[in-house]
Amino acid sequence: MLDKQTQIVQKKYDRFSRFYDLLEGSMEKYKFSRWRKDLLSNLKGKILEVGVGTGKNLSYYDKNAEVIGIDLSPKMLKKAKIRLTKLNNPNITLMQMDAQKLEFKDNSFDYVVCTFVLCSVPDPVKVLREMKQVCKKKGKILMLEHMLSNYKIIAFFEHIHNPITKTLFRFNVNRKTIENINKAGLKIDKVKNLGFFDVFRRIEIINTE
Repeated sequence: MLDKQTQIVQKKYDRFSRFYDLLEGSMEKYKFSRWRKDLLSNLKGKILEVGVGTGKNLSYYDKNAEVIGIDLSPKMLKKAKIRLTKLNNPNITLMQMDAQKLEFKDNSFDYVVCTFVLCSVPDPVKVLREMKQVCKKKGKILMLEHMLSNYKIIAFFEHIHNPITKTLFRFNVNRKTIENINKAGLKIDKVKNLGFFDVFRRIEIINTE
């Protein structure tokens, strides 16, 4: 049974699943697609993607990798399944699941991936702890995320806009993602600023436990 906040997020993403891909159209074309390819195309082994959404990452996985993609929203997953059918990749499986309660055994995956997900989940620290549990020791957690900037003027505008984005789309533009990673007991191995100064970042974590 989903808690109230999680139900709200699920319903919101179900509603705008029809036009979700249009919202990020230009950014996807000129920035996100390149970042996704760089992050995912060389991964091997068993991979969990948390928050697969409409399946924007699916075409970038190696055909020999074993990928499971999960998402909270059944209507977002429906879009992802259409994408997957066109790819004809039998090594990718899609499942409906709450990222705050992953239904996999501990130490199951070589890689755990999430892209632009931690901004929208009700409890990002809980999600990160779940990702840590299912990632193998010395496996990697890989992320593309937007977050609160360290530049004061950018952070100021993020705080101003956050009530709007949260109300309309259920995502937060001012999440303290680095701080949340530390709270989850994870240690960042690499972080790279990708866009809009330090708002968009690529994060790599080696699971040491």
